Amino acid sequence: MPYPEDAAPRIGHRHIEVFRAVMLAGSATGAAELLHTSQPTVSRELARLESLLGYSLFDRVQGRLRPHARALALWEEVQRSWQGLDRVVDRAVALGRPADAAQSLSVLCLPALSHALLPGAAARMLAAHPGARVSVTPQEPPLLEEWMTAQRFDMGLSEQVSHPPGTRSQLLLSLDEVAVLPAGHALAARPVLQLADFADQPFVSLSADDPYRRQIDALFAEAGVPRQMRMETHSAVAVCAMVQRGLGVAIVNPLTALAVAGQGVVVRRVGFSVPFSVSLVLPLYRAALEEVGWMVEALKAEVVDLEGRLRQVV
Repeated sequence: MPYPEDAAPRIGHRHIEVFRAVMLAGSATGAAELLHTSQPTVSRELARLESLLGYSLFDRVQGRLRPHARALALWEEVQRSWQGLDRVVDRAVALGRPADAAQSLSVLCLPALSHALLPGAAARMLAAHPGARVSVTPQEPPLLEEWMTAQRFDMGLSEQVSHPPGTRSQLLLSLDEVAVLPAGHALAARPVLQLADFADQPFVSLSADDPYRRQIDALFAEAGVPRQMRMETHSAVAVCAMVQRGLGVAIVNPLTALAVAGQGVVVRRVGFSVPFSVSLVLPLYRAALEEVGWMVEALKAEVVDLEGRLRQVV
């Protein structure tokens, strides 16, 4: 079936709404219930959408609708767009509340920072401002940068030094990564670990596409130090959990390391530099809430406290 070049202008929001309901429910009958309409109406609208697109989105199998690869790719875009629509609705409702009603501060951050930095900062902010509300959304790059550029959040926390378009940034923290070892490990007797100390050690690493992984691998390769690359995973939190279970040693960011220190994990400084930084990202074209200033102050105080605790640990 040839692709109709003029299809896009004729595809309406109703078609996308039906597609979303089918993806959520898995069947035309379930989608009809979600949309408070009839099954024949859903089937007709879905068939119309496929006709306009010029290709099928689903296989019909025993009353179920099994999405094709194109449907799954479209679903990712619909989910992102629907989140934006939800934000518009939330904003419209908030505008109807009394002026003194608390607004929720929306914070977008890397998953590691939602675990190791934001909880303490949020506790400080809410202790000082009990009526405030905070919503935290963890996200990985590049969506983190895309969503901040789209002005979808009041503030963001990133490990990137450069800021996304449509935003400004401020450096909050600059430290080096540290080593994490299982409690009782022989290397824990050394206050500072050199590259050679990791020779032939079972090593838990970040995933191959992680920028910190690439820096660490380059240092070991240049020094000619082999490691037993036993495990890898996508997050520093997961790395530390594996170290805790004795699966190897690792090098991770100091905030995550500090969060697990003493829980079966020993933290040590390293005699080489793998820089780690955290930057505050603020949208340029979104109305600023008073709560943003409160959170910024809380983050700065939390960083000072974390730096002091890290000095005690390592």
